Amino acid sequence: MPEFNEWFRGVSAVGGDINVWQTLTTLLLSFFLALVLAYVYRQTHRGVSYSVSFVHSMILMAVTVSLIMIVIGSNVARAFSLVGALSIIRFRTAVKEPRDVAFLFATMAIGMAAGTGFYDLAILFTLFVAPAVYFLYRFQIGAQPTSEMLLKLQLAGDADHRTAFQEVFYKHLSQHSLLSMETLQGGAALELVYSVHLKPKVDERELMEALRAANGGRKVVMLTGAQNVDV
Repeated sequence: MPEFNEWFRGVSAVGGDINVWQTLTTLLLSFFLALVLAYVYRQTHRGVSYSVSFVHSMILMAVTVSLIMIVIGSNVARAFSLVGALSIIRFRTAVKEPRDVAFLFATMAIGMAAGTGFYDLAILFTLFVAPAVYFLYRFQIGAQPTSEMLLKLQLAGDADHRTAFQEVFYKHLSQHSLLSMETLQGGAALELVYSVHLKPKVDERELMEALRAANGGRKVVMLTGAQNVDV
């Protein structure tokens, strides 16, 4: 056993400045702090672009960056060699939301702080960012109060789309704008997409029934959160 301890102490440092136990502590701290941030991301995420792989990537990025910072240390030669090695990596995955980029930078900051030995800063940053994100989510900071929706309507191909829904729109909507028009079934039908603003206290179900009566029982689809939907 004494021989093993002597051997372990001999290999616990690379170049005399990287300790195995300190590295393990750093990796565990980065992992758990990134886990907290990932939980906040999951709880506050909105829209349909949620990805489990992105959450896992956040955690792995924090751990990886912390190890990179340990390896670099204050050695300029290592820094340049790591830059050269990492420059061969090409990322082709597009980040769908700007908010996701902010979370990636946050996890990188945690990894950098922990990897350089600033454990208190890493913990303080996580304890600050997590409530800040929840505050922005809970009180919808920056959100625009609006009743904007998207309407997808089908209409007979020989009907005039400019007048078919005029009466219904006037009764239920304060504003509407045609976004796209597409022919279906070889020109036998039209699909129209409108951006609309409902009048106060308008019942969505009543609006859909009125539209279905106007287009002869054809398909009517209503989408909320038009800012988050790609047409």
